[in-house]
Amino acid sequence: MNRLTLLHRRVRRSVLARRRLLAAVAAAAAVAAGLQATAAPPAETTLVLTASRDLPSGTVLAPGDLEAVPFDPDTVPSGVIASRSAAVGRTTAGPVRAGEPVTDVRMVSGSLLAAFPGHVATPVRIGDPAAVALLEVGDRVDVLAADPQGRSEAVVVAEDAPVIAIPRAESPSVATPGALVVLATSDETAREIATAAVARYLSVVLNH
Repeated sequence: MNRLTLLHRRVRRSVLARRRLLAAVAAAAAVAAGLQATAAPPAETTLVLTASRDLPSGTVLAPGDLEAVPFDPDTVPSGVIASRSAAVGRTTAGPVRAGEPVTDVRMVSGSLLAAFPGHVATPVRIGDPAAVALLEVGDRVDVLAADPQGRSEAVVVAEDAPVIAIPRAESPSVATPGALVVLATSDETAREIATAAVARYLSVVLNH
């Protein structure tokens, strides 16, 4: 066999090998393009404001209490608060678990104060849950602050305050004893209640 024939065969083998490689590359590219074309588009999501931690009743929402979490649009509950600016400063009417969407029914509504212009919604934690269980929205109460050590007499820190909400009962907790009631009070009375609540036992007297 002469050198020319050998050279011809080598060239032919080289071309065939390259053709096979090019064919394999082309086939792989076609498969990848097909997979990309048939892949489902990324799922659509909606950002929903949720509680970033467990929030007890009466919490005034701060920016750090909120977290935007992507939800499947079909699972977004009704009444979600749309923006941080609309949520910050509002008061929880009941406990909110970490990760739970922040909805209007979990907040003390501004409409509760419609009949009490110039008043604010004041959450008050009463030491005796049984006393709160006797109350109804619309009742008027006095709030008394007593020294737990009995070293001084109880003082009235709110007088004839209307009850505008009674949040859902919470599970008993050492950290948050008692039960919550929301009253319509003046700014000054709200401050007096907040000051008294730091070191005194709060109770209510129902007015008839």
